[in-house]
Amino acid sequence: MQYTCTYQTPVGEILLACDDIGLTGLWFKGGKYYALNLDKEHEPGETPFFSETARWLDIYFSRQEPDFMPPVHMIGSSFQLSVWELLRKIPYGETTTYGEIARNLAAERGLPHMSAQAVGGAVGHNPISIIIPCHRVIGASGSLIGYAGGLQKKRTLLSYEGIHTDSAFTKSQNYSNP
Repeated sequence: MQYTCTYQTPVGEILLACDDIGLTGLWFKGGKYYALNLDKEHEPGETPFFSETARWLDIYFSRQEPDFMPPVHMIGSSFQLSVWELLRKIPYGETTTYGEIARNLAAERGLPHMSAQAVGGAVGHNPISIIIPCHRVIGASGSLIGYAGGLQKKRTLLSYEGIHTDSAFTKSQNYSNP
């Protein structure tokens, strides 16, 4: 059984979903993949997972780096889970590129290369945005591309972390082994 609640942020309403293991979704209302994979059988409710997530978001939206991670239950293909795990390693206030994630994933799997477009698809379908920081992934040229919540939200989230989008590329690094 999944439970849901809403959370109001400075950049719009968020729908939260969880099961008995942890947070399963955090979507911006009106986003491209809003409530994707939310069980048809779900009900509104308050859970400790939502309280922890709200506390994390309160800290984040006060322009501080949260020092804990609420329990998450990522549900996806093995490829998606691998990409989302790399997203978790991108430090607060820094960015990386789709290509860099593809190179890191290829290296982890012992492959000569990996498609940055395939990585982009997995990044775009991240069901727990902000906490699993897909907004920290930018294009190879430093451009802001590909955010299911909308590019203005991506720009705003990066600014909360002190990243000015005109210089986002200069902070990009390799995060395969933090």
